[in-house]
Amino acid sequence: MLTGKQRAALRRMANPMDTIIQIGKGGIDSESIRTVDNALEARELIKLRVLETSPYTSREAADILAEELAADVVAVVGTRFVLYRESKKKKKIELPK
Repeated sequence: MLTGKQRAALRRMANPMDTIIQIGKGGIDSESIRTVDNALEARELIKLRVLETSPYTSREAADILAEELAADVVAVVGTRFVLYRESKKKKKIELPK
């Protein structure tokens, strides 16, 4: 669970990031979960986007993926959301205490 200070720091880091994964009309399936899992392991902090054709809102998609992958939802703004999960092998981000 992230503190307010940690969440704010992660939001600052995510602001200039590009969206790397999109959730479309196919929704969230095992393939998209695996893709997000691999991205979280490699980067720890990722930005995703929910397309208009998706059966989910951005909040629903963020909550589903966070629960499936034991990640934290950092922010949900419009059609985009940010997830964070500490890498098991290559920790890159040092969070404030």
